[in-house]
Amino acid sequence: MNVPKLSDEIRKMEAEPLLPIEKKLIAWSLITGVVLLGVLIWLSRTFFDPAA
Repeated sequence: MNVPKLSDEIRKMEAEPLLPIEKKLIAWSLITGVVLLGVLIWLSRTFFDPAA
């Protein structure tokens, strides 16, 4: 009963390049995250500024 370990199976796998659609999804996700972070910072400074 020799059960292969997950770590051994992962080491045997070859690296696959990202598909173009995967690259686009990653880029869109990062851009969306940065834009939303900017909106959040702007909202917090505009409406919740403790110095005002």
